[in-house]
Amino acid sequence: MAGSSFGNIFKITTWGESHGRGIGVVVDGCPAGIELNEEDIQVYLDRRKPGQSKFTTKRAESDKVEILSGIFEGKTTGTPISMVIWNEDQHSKDYGDIATYYRPGHADYTFDAKYGFRDFRGGGRSSGRETAARVAAGAIAIKALKSLGITVTAYTESIADIKIDTTNADISLRDTNALYMPDADAYKRADEYVTKLMSDCDSAGGVVACVVEGMPAGVGEPVFDKLDANLGKALFSIGAVKAVEIGAGTNAALMPGSVDNDSFKIDNGKVTLTSNNGGGILGGISDGTDIFLRATFKATPSIAKQQRTINRDGEEIDITIKGRHDPLIVPRAVVVVEAMTAVTIFDMLLMNMSSRIDRIKDFYR
Repeated sequence: MAGSSFGNIFKITTWGESHGRGIGVVVDGCPAGIELNEEDIQVYLDRRKPGQSKFTTKRAESDKVEILSGIFEGKTTGTPISMVIWNEDQHSKDYGDIATYYRPGHADYTFDAKYGFRDFRGGGRSSGRETAARVAAGAIAIKALKSLGITVTAYTESIADIKIDTTNADISLRDTNALYMPDADAYKRADEYVTKLMSDCDSAGGVVACVVEGMPAGVGEPVFDKLDANLGKALFSIGAVKAVEIGAGTNAALMPGSVDNDSFKIDNGKVTLTSNNGGGILGGISDGTDIFLRATFKATPSIAKQQRTINRDGEEIDITIKGRHDPLIVPRAVVVVEAMTAVTIFDMLLMNMSSRIDRIKDFYR
């Protein structure tokens, strides 16, 4: 299958299926000398793993990572880093029925149209379980970025139409609730809303916001490899993402230029901006302010409510989906957004090292 790799210099390739023996990732192009162990990876995988609350699938996976290569005496060697996460709780029989029909909102029909057959065990490669491999790779990028003074922080901005109050949000509250919302009042209302949907055998969607702090100016390319274009591709590659916004996003269409334009100013001798409608990116290149983005996730398509569809013979039928599924994807997707953002940022920082001859001369002197 083509399309399982992402990145240019810091390049990740994920592999495996939802109900195969395991899933994993190969990270190539990671610089040597980064202190790294399995616990550095595990802390991020633990934020994504299933079974942690009533809002996640009951599939019992420890998601323990094993590093198979690329590490020696606690540091990266510069060679490919291979990691595996074994699948421990496979219930492939739960998916036997769907071999003959197409679930609404899933990739069943499109996989059949592309390949002529599909791995129907939980969706195979199109399953959300694939994102655990991305998180493992992203944990390495996040650690490398921290050594450069750059942090990546994502959180749940909204569930359905229930939004956090950004003027009163406290990021320290994010990890204290099951929805990863940095607003206790919004979390309470969202909890009640999703709980009711679950009792009706339905699901919810929402928005994950992400902030990159400490980003230097001048990273990104002016045409096809714009920083925002690559971030968009990274986030759109996450299953269930239906929209990506940078800065003001769609609200930019509502502003006159005099409002949308971010005015430059000098603050303590440093170039900065009076506002951040551009989301930290101008002309595809970072401007040195915080990068702000949002990813919109649709509601989980696997619901226990009766739905109308067709089978492989073209007959219209009614189905009720069985198995263990998240009533909403958003909480577990927060760390996935962090991971893909970090992978993109770190890769583009490495690409940027060859953009000026004076800096290349400084490096090789």
